[in-house]
Amino acid sequence: MRKASRTLPLGVLTVLLLSQVCSGIKWLALSHTPASLHINQTLHCKQLAGMVSSQAQLCRSNLELMQTIIQAAREVKKTCQKTFADMRWNCSSIDIPAGSTKYSPDLERGTRESAFVYALSAAAISHTIARACTSGDLRLCSCGPIPGEIPEPGYRWGGCADNLHYGLIMGSKFSDAPMKMKKAGSHANKLMHLHNSEVGRQALRDAVVMKCKCHGVSGSCSIRTCWRGLQDLRDVAMDLKTKYLSATKVVHRPMGTRKQLVPKDIDIRPVRENELVYLQSSPDFCAKNDKMGSVGTQDRQCNKTSMGSDSCELMCCGRGYNPYTEKLVERCHCKYHWCCYVTCKKCERIVERYICK
Repeated sequence: MRKASRTLPLGVLTVLLLSQVCSGIKWLALSHTPASLHINQTLHCKQLAGMVSSQAQLCRSNLELMQTIIQAAREVKKTCQKTFADMRWNCSSIDIPAGSTKYSPDLERGTRESAFVYALSAAAISHTIARACTSGDLRLCSCGPIPGEIPEPGYRWGGCADNLHYGLIMGSKFSDAPMKMKKAGSHANKLMHLHNSEVGRQALRDAVVMKCKCHGVSGSCSIRTCWRGLQDLRDVAMDLKTKYLSATKVVHRPMGTRKQLVPKDIDIRPVRENELVYLQSSPDFCAKNDKMGSVGTQDRQCNKTSMGSDSCELMCCGRGYNPYTEKLVERCHCKYHWCCYVTCKKCERIVERYICK
């Protein structure tokens, strides 16, 4: 006898969502949302994974925004893995299987790795929303404001600036929501995650640059139309990686009338607004350790000639490495034909690679 299917009531669904929330980055599970799902009805919000009740409410009241937030989740995963591809911890744990109930311990614990992911997540969601305003993908916002200062001679304000102000408001409202819940874990972890998320947004503010387009006879560029735009998210991620490498370990202790995060070794000064902080030390990520969230570096590719973090000595943790050869097929002997195409030949070459034992 076939069992009748039924839809869970919203109240029960919310309880289930809350019970699965282990951290404020569960919304990154939205990266698994099928491309075929277009969020244009409030009932679609029930089909999205990883959101707490306040995020689901934001979904219902801002349906148009959700496609952008889903894109941000995908950008976080891709950018994190590219940024740390040359290090032992390579952000591989951010790509959890669809339907998983929790992230790996390296992202759940209060480590410097989780500090980076929270900062990048906060920056990415605001970055993606700000860019979506510029491209016209969101009807609720438009171009950013024209700067008040007078430009230099030969320059004029124009174009369409990235709407960072709107991106920061809506991005923080969504990404910070889990940390502002009563059942969001320890107070120390909430303070850490909120602080690092704000560091990510500050890195985004610092990534605003002037972009210009030339005008003039025969490309003389006598006049430049300029606007304020954001650097690529990869540039923001590299800035945050520098902060990750110099992150400060903190402790949660009474300061005046309440507990605050203060540097563990130099508790005479407050935590700086632009520094990433962490509560727990990380493993060295050399060996596999599921409890600590380390996948190890066995079979990772290393660079024999490098002196950096991707060197075979550092990546393989002194265990040694094995060489192997790989055949590459590349375009070569390319020739430009007037007008207007290029023809190339295909060349093969053998390269030597190295993987950690």
